[in-house]
Amino acid sequence: MKIDEIDAYVTVIRCQSLQQAALSLGLTQPAVTRRLQNFEEALGVELLDRNTRPLKATATGRVVYEQCRVIQRELDVLREIVATDTPPIGTLRVGVAQTVADIALGEALRAVKAAYPDLQTRASTGWSSQLLEQLEDGELDVAAMLLPANKTFNDTLSARSLGRIKLAVVARKGLVRKRTHTLAECQSLGWVLNPDGCGFRDGLQRALTGLGLALRLNLETLGTELQLQLVADGHGLGLVPLPLLAASSYADMLDVVPISDFKPLIDIWLVQPRVLGKLQQPVERLGAVIARQFKEMRSAQPDRRGLQSAA
Repeated sequence: MKIDEIDAYVTVIRCQSLQQAALSLGLTQPAVTRRLQNFEEALGVELLDRNTRPLKATATGRVVYEQCRVIQRELDVLREIVATDTPPIGTLRVGVAQTVADIALGEALRAVKAAYPDLQTRASTGWSSQLLEQLEDGELDVAAMLLPANKTFNDTLSARSLGRIKLAVVARKGLVRKRTHTLAECQSLGWVLNPDGCGFRDGLQRALTGLGLALRLNLETLGTELQLQLVADGHGLGLVPLPLLAASSYADMLDVVPISDFKPLIDIWLVQPRVLGKLQQPVERLGAVIARQFKEMRSAQPDRRGLQSAA
């Protein structure tokens, strides 16, 4: 058996399609089929159930797939050991949570491009849970995501925190008169939140469940500015990062609502496979710029109506 046959098999299982696997590998579909057939002949077993759509592995094929992923990771280690000091080329696949993208993605990509002009960077946004799955499936080289500080990761991944973000509960200015509230007291107002899968919403949901409360969701919306606009219009409470709140055009129309039993914090995590070879240096630069952008944004924001001191 050959390494390219292993790569072909892993890609087919990941894509669940010969056509998509061929596109991913830069090969023709017949070439991928030949590699699969050679691999099956070398092992003496059928790895794919060809009667299903999308393509799926047989029971033996699933075991073989997991072992092939181990082989690929070990090969990555070997390649890193013998790598030279030549600059990285090819493509760096970056996944970014939307809040991170709003604050730091543009500057981070510019910094990587300036330092490594021959490296192509392909970036996509998504929920942190989705990005984590893509990393585990080998579809991303690195992801910057927002997850709890006590988050644990798969043994195949390396993760480090770039910093911590304070979140603020916000309401339309003047809507909430009392200085401090509890989550139970906020139930009557309801919430304007991102769709399910958002780390902020997940944290709130866990806090409510711990108190025996159900989430009262008034509106679902994507994007911090739209969420703050809806909160400013009186549609409910919002939950947003303080740096984005301070920078928002709706900041003067909102009040931060201190919650005595909910002190939301979330970490910015940079997560990658344990071995990246020549891509490690651009990943380090990407992480450094993201961390710096968040730090600069926190320190540069004016203390508008006590927004920063309220947290």
